[in-house]
Amino acid sequence: MASDPLFLLVVLAVLIVLGILMFGIGTFGKGGDFNKKHANRIMRWRIGAQAVAVALILLYVYLR
Repeated sequence: MASDPLFLLVVLAVLIVLGILMFGIGTFGKGGDFNKKHANRIMRWRIGAQAVAVALILLYVYLR
């Protein structure tokens, strides 16, 4: 399973979503001008990355 390129792509996509989520939560917790300016944009990026990750997971399950 670890040598499957699609599985590795799914893991990478999930880690990207996790990274964006942690960054968003960190900026939300810190507050300030950066959060006011960029909070919605960061969460839109997360939603887009999460959609890609879910699509890759479904593709992986379908092909297996």
